Parts: sequence; C-alpha cells; structure tokens
Amino acid sequence: MMLKPYQEPARGPSSIPLKLIFTCLLFSCFLRAGESPTVNIKVDQVGYPSKAAKIVMVSASGQTFEVKRAGDQVTVFQGKLGAAATDANSGDTIEAADFSEFQQPGTYYLEVPGVGSSWPFRIGPDVFSRTYYLAMRAFYGQRCGTAVDLGPEFPGYKHPACHLKGAFDASSGKSGPRDNVGGWHDAGDYGRYVVNSGFSTGTLLWAWELFGRRLAPIKLNIPETGNGTPDILNEARWNLEWMLKMQDADGGVWHKQTSAHFPGFIMPQDDDLTSLVIGTGSEPYKSTCATADLAAVAAIAARVYAPFDKEFAAQNQRAALEAWHWTEQHPNVTFRNPPGISTGDYGDWECGDERLWAASELWRTTRDPAYNRYFLENFSKYLPNLRQPNPASWSELAPLGLWAYALSNLPGSDAQAVAEIRGQALAAAHEIVDRTRGNPYHISMEARDFSWGSNGQVANYGMQLLISNLLSPDPAFIETALENLHYLLGRNTFSLSFVTQVGANPFHHPHHRPSGADNLPEPWPGMLSGGPNAGRQDAVLRALPPNLPPARVYADEQASYASNEICINWQAAFVFLLAGVMD
Repeated sequence: MMLKPYQEPARGPSSIPLKLIFTCLLFSCFLRAGESPTVNIKVDQVGYPSKAAKIVMVSASGQTFEVKRAGDQVTVFQGKLGAAATDANSGDTIEAADFSEFQQPGTYYLEVPGVGSSWPFRIGPDVFSRTYYLAMRAFYGQRCGTAVDLGPEFPGYKHPACHLKGAFDASSGKSGPRDNVGGWHDAGDYGRYVVNSGFSTGTLLWAWELFGRRLAPIKLNIPETGNGTPDILNEARWNLEWMLKMQDADGGVWHKQTSAHFPGFIMPQDDDLTSLVIGTGSEPYKSTCATADLAAVAAIAARVYAPFDKEFAAQNQRAALEAWHWTEQHPNVTFRNPPGISTGDYGDWECGDERLWAASELWRTTRDPAYNRYFLENFSKYLPNLRQPNPASWSELAPLGLWAYALSNLPGSDAQAVAEIRGQALAAAHEIVDRTRGNPYHISMEARDFSWGSNGQVANYGMQLLISNLLSPDPAFIETALENLHYLLGRNTFSLSFVTQVGANPFHHPHHRPSGADNLPEPWPGMLSGGPNAGRQDAVLRALPPNLPPARVYADEQASYASNEICINWQAAFVFLLAGVMD
C-alpha cells in the first residue's frame, strides 16, 4: 500500500484464541518445569520439508543443540552450533543449528542447553500446504461487494456485502452512478487499485501456469469450490472481473476505485463513504500504467481460463487487445491523486515497463508478430532492471515482461533476446544465492530492502529465484527461495511468524480494518505483515529507539501502518513462493 494518513482507532481485543492457547499449553507440557519457548531460538514455526536443509538460528551463546520430539521429549538429533556471525541488519550475533540430515517426519522442537527451547515445528513431505491454503483464503477474506464467511473453521470471521453503490468522480471525466461491485480490498483499507491488482492478480495467474499441477487439487472452501475450475483461478477471477469493469468503452482503464479519503477502523459494510471511480483529472482521464496492467493480466487470463470457460477467456482477450490499442494512442499517461482525493496514490512516473509486460503476454497469447516486434524493439533498455537490487513489484514490471518472453519458448521468439534475458536473469539469481549464503540469517535482504513492505521484498526474492529455476534448473535457487520463506515464518530476529494465525508465535495486530473492528480475539487468518521498515513513516515507528538496525524497525501494533499493514501485492508473492516450494 502507498503512504497514507492514519486515523487512530480504538484498539480491539488482543487475547489469544483458544486453539492457540491449547497448542501452547500442550507444547509447554513437553518442556522442563517453568520453561517456555525463547525468542533467542529462531525457527520456521511451520516446518521444514523432509529432504531440504533444516537450519535454526540462535541469537545467544551456546555450544550444542538437540532436536527433540514434541510428543515425548526424546532426543532424535544432536549437533554443535556453528561459528558465531554478526548480522548487521538486525544487530544479532547468530549461531546456526544445522540438522539437515535428519528427515524423519514429525513434530519437534530444538533445545540449546543454557539458552532454552524453540517453538515447535514440523518435518515432513508437505509442510507448507496448510499455510498456502490460509494465504490464498486471505484473498477471499478481502473480497468486496459480497458477503464473506470463513465458515466453521473460523467462526465469526464474516461480514455482509459491502460497497454496493458507487459513482464516477469528476476526475474520471464522467459523472453519475458507477456501481463497480467486486474486487479485493487492496490492503488494510477498503480501496481497490488497478495497478496493484495487476501485479497481484498476474502473480496468482502465473502461479497457476507454472505450478498448477500441485495447486489444482487444493480446495479453498470458497463459494465457487466444486464448479470445475481450480480454486486459485476462482479466487483470482473475483478480482479480475472487477478489473474488467474498470475499462472504459475506448479501451482505457481508470486508475482506482476508492472513497475520497480513508474511513476509520470500521467493518466494510459500515463504510458508507461513496466508492468513487477515480481518474487522472484531465484528458484522457485513464492512465497508461493501469491500462497496460489490465492488458497484461487479461492476456494471461485468456490463456489460463480457456480450458475452463472459453467465453470468459475470449472476453479477457478482447479486453487485452482493446487496452493495448489505447496504450498505443496514449503511451505514457501517468497518475497522481487529483484534488480532493487522499487515498493511496500508486503513482508511477513511467509506464514503459507495464507496456513491455503487456506486449510479452499478448505475444504469448495471440502469437501476433506485432507484439513480438514491439517487445524486441524495447526490451534492451529494461535488461538492466533484472540486475537491480530490488526484485519485481507493482511499480517495476519489466522483470515480468522479460521473464515471460524467456519462458514462452514460442516459434518466432528471438533466440538472441531469449539468451540475453536468461543470461541477465541467471546472473542476478546467482548473486542473490551468494548474498543469501553470506547472510547470518540466510535471507536475501540487504539493508536498503527493509523499507515499506519489506516482507514483500523477501517473497519477491523468492519468486525471482523460482522463476530463475524454471529458466535453468539449479537446486541452489530452490534452496535459497526456501531460506527466504523460513524468515517469513519465524526464523527472524523477532522469532515471530509474520503470518496471522500461522505458527505458535504469530503477530497479532495487523493494520487491517476488519481485524481491528470485528471484536474477535485474533486477526483474520493467513495475512502477511508488511514487515520491518527503516523509513519509519508512522508515529509508532518514529517512537522506537533511533539507533535500531533496519531489520528491527517493526512494531506489532495496529497503528503501525508502515510496518504492519497487509496488502494484496505481497500476499500474492507469498502465495507464489509457497506454491513454488510445496512438494
């Protein structure tokens, strides 16, 4: 989400749900009297695949460690801690406990004499499927314009239909009602934004294209489950249909649909601010970045939905072609909030990367040489983007266009261009692997990456590595993607799972309006926190000690929108990462 003013809400309850209390009590009985898990032992609280590396980080001095079975405290593995190394990003001195050779499935914890015991974790062949399920269902929880109910698994997590009426803002060039019902609430607020939806929906559709075999059987228990379409595509379609509604008759796409300002911390059905279709404020009123985003995502949708709904696939292809034609007439109409609008901006100074992605996806879908020609005329100037420190994001889409072209393997694709893209992509991936191996926490992050949505950066590094593995298989790419996932699920300086209701020690207070207003004891499940942010753009972070290392500038506080908001773009990258490493 973009920077936003904060309206201080009343705090909701923060007690721990009964099932988590039971889990913790059950686990505590396996520990020595009076002992509880220590944050000095940092473990992936979901677990480790049987045949993958299994490393736990210890930020206290010790000599040896033991892996113990949770059920009976029997020691199943013993080892020595590695040499101490200081992590500049967190200030922690880390010793690693490596038990990779142990592969027996089960639930365990790690004990370091003189330090304590870890949170429990699993070892097994399919440890991440439950987390994937919850992460994908989090999108269902973000649905706008319909009643939502997470069902008996999460009783009380529901709301009636919201934001059923809307209108054109004057900045759109039109007036009168415009009831664009649908889409996902973008983040902790109730806005909907085409550019962020483009990256998010495109990422989920890519996850299906690249890893569909393992995702197809997973039922998400959403209203469409059982309709003959895989549930990841059912959920993505909910947002895609709203994106299609944001397209004008001339092919252009309005930038966003939000209220004029953010509402307070209320439930979505209680937000009575008018939902406005917002444009650039002057001719042609639509933005090139939003239009090219729709062109790219609709082109992917034309491919992936064809086996399940040919009519919907054809609708997407028509929308993609019309959107592309509009961008040819308006190649760089950018967006900034018009007067009177203070919701998320999602502005971008240059839309060429969006157009490159759109051309690449349209080439893959239509095989029309015109898109191939456009791509080949423009890709070279974006090649350096593959080697930039930051991975792909909603505002940096050139990597998606370049990767898509290299992955397409179509007759007529330029072999030299593919070779250049592959070379740059693989060089970047190897650099990330080397950097990760040299990091005491075994993550790909550099100090500058701990900015707004840093956990999204972690997930996007994982996505980049998984795509690189498809370009040229290398076990190191998968291993390094897994290392980044371990960070998100608890192997970090806080010993905290950054995903709501996942792991024995998850964060509890996201900047997320339904979680803050529903009076339930825990937040909505499966949502990824934005993570540490050295930019300190909110009052909570500014109140932290001034000399904190960047990886420690985080607060599990609802008011910390700069570090603890949820958002669909990093949620989608998280899903992609999970999809790519699941057995």
